[in-house]
Amino acid sequence: MLFGFLNNKATNRAAPEYQSVLESVFDDNLGGLAIDPTSYIPARKALLNSDLYATIYQLSADLATCYMQAGQPRTQTILDHPSATTNRQAFWQSMAAQLLLDGNAYAYIWRNQLTGQPVRLEYLRPSQVSVFLLSDGTGLTYNVSFDEPSISVMNNVPQSDMIHLRLLGIGNGGEVGRSPLLALQNELNIKNSANGLTISALSKAITSNGTLTAKNGSALSLKEKQALSAGFMTQATSNKGPVVLDELTTYAPLELNSDVSKLLSSTDWTSKQIAKVYNIPDSYLNGQGDQQSSLSMIEGMYANSLNRYAQAIASELNEKFSAAIEIDIQPAIDQDRSSYLAAVGGAVKNGALSGNQSDFLLRRVGFLPDDAPKYMPAESDLKGGDTNGSNGTN
Repeated sequence: MLFGFLNNKATNRAAPEYQSVLESVFDDNLGGLAIDPTSYIPARKALLNSDLYATIYQLSADLATCYMQAGQPRTQTILDHPSATTNRQAFWQSMAAQLLLDGNAYAYIWRNQLTGQPVRLEYLRPSQVSVFLLSDGTGLTYNVSFDEPSISVMNNVPQSDMIHLRLLGIGNGGEVGRSPLLALQNELNIKNSANGLTISALSKAITSNGTLTAKNGSALSLKEKQALSAGFMTQATSNKGPVVLDELTTYAPLELNSDVSKLLSSTDWTSKQIAKVYNIPDSYLNGQGDQQSSLSMIEGMYANSLNRYAQAIASELNEKFSAAIEIDIQPAIDQDRSSYLAAVGGAVKNGALSGNQSDFLLRRVGFLPDDAPKYMPAESDLKGGDTNGSNGTN
């Protein structure tokens, strides 16, 4: 679903209209929003844009790569093995991609019938979910359909049994999210029009490979000119050596019209708009980026953006599992932990951390294996009054 909203009525506050453009590309229900249908971009069509696809893929893959750590072993097992039909990476990437496209993502929490404990999650397409506000305004309820024929439609599913990720839920207190694609509808339509104009201009910009000029060519008949052209092309396309022309003929290749070149160079401007909407540096979309920012600054801006999306996910998971869940984005932005190692090493050098503390931190993130030798400070590093708990640096 690209977006969802509650259609409040005086007689029934819990009567929403929830429509998914991911599932109904050709029949978008836009009656409740002030959106011009002619300027509306369905998600499937939007993903045909290479910049948008690259953005969604990179962010969703990085969010799935982030490590989710829960304070309860039972919850940790669900986070590491959420689905019975796919692996952890694929499941969380699909949830993140749906969130980034639609502003909402859903999963049903299957529970043990005897203990009530969560046992697995089932990803739900937005078209499988309808969201309602309880008449007393104390919570949400969901109507859910499943692909399995043996499972009937579930009505009035309590929100405690649903994972509902949201982005920017304005106008409804965060009950449902709003798609970032709504901010890109004009840009993507302009991009599509520009692509059509570019293709049209290219088809008209070059009509021939070049011109072959013959002195006193006006005396040649049409058939003789065609024969001269055919003879030249035979030489040009053969592999038997260079083309040989006499002094009476001159060949000049045609160049691309400069106006068309300018048009081609202007068709990449939407990448900056897409990067802006998703709050990532446009250099991640092969743009020029901020020429005044260093690589570390650009990576820092991307990390901040990734963390914003990660916290939206962590907040919902904590609400439903109450397991002190934290999401570590380091595996996504610092895969070899080199930046983390440099930061810890700098803290030790400056005296902010002891050797034992740095050893603990590096083991905690898996940089050092558990069976690696424990940190032992060199005796020459110890000063009077120091113990093995400190490396004696100032």
